[in-house]
Amino acid sequence: QVQLVESGGGLVQAGGSLRLSCAASGRTFSRYIMGWFRQALGKEREFVAAISRSGGTTYYADSVKGRVTISRDNAKNTVNLQMNSLKPEDTAVYYCAAGGSIYSYTDKDKYDYWGQGTQVTVSS
Repeated sequence: QVQLVESGGGLVQAGGSLRLSCAASGRTFSRYIMGWFRQALGKEREFVAAISRSGGTTYYADSVKGRVTISRDNAKNTVNLQMNSLKPEDTAVYYCAAGGSIYSYTDKDKYDYWGQGTQVTVSS
């Protein structure tokens, strides 16, 4: 079992940056593909980014590509999401997830564990 706790959300102006962190419990962190998803008010949860077990491969949604970087530290059981050039449309609750599949890393139903989410609000 893995427990995930996100942090780092907040209010930022358009064009600003935020760094989200996700701390995982348990000794099996490195076995999981890790992903970040987001859910805006009234919308479905959508894929943002994912990273392979070793951290050597990353995947991004087209909407954030070039502005967002996902990274992980298996020694510290953490996964981070650096977000730059933020836009008002990035406003959402951001969730960290563990599990996934390299064949369907964008599919939220393939992830087994979820954090409680952290709010990101980007003002125009």
